[in-house]
Amino acid sequence: MSKKERETKTVDGAMETPRFEDALKRLEEIVARLEKGELPLEESLGLYEEGVKLSRLCHAKLEEAEGKIELLLKDSKGEAQVDASGRPRTEPLTPGDEDAPF
Repeated sequence: MSKKERETKTVDGAMETPRFEDALKRLEEIVARLEKGELPLEESLGLYEEGVKLSRLCHAKLEEAEGKIELLLKDSKGEAQVDASGRPRTEPLTPGDEDAPF
């Protein structure tokens, strides 16, 4: 995949951030190519740099998703919903649940 294929422009010409799934797939491709050890040094360095950027992007997107999930798990008082042992509540919320975030 060429650099042009990975980057897409919005209507106003700004660069669009790739979706998490696309970034992760590209990162996996880069890792596979680098692990083979058959690339020239300059190309390896370029791919490594791209991989670091994609890794940071994926990490940021995962942290953002985690933050959204934490917000959804809070009760009406803004406190995290936890079970009896203090772990995050994981059972499905029932429609009549007063603490449901929706």
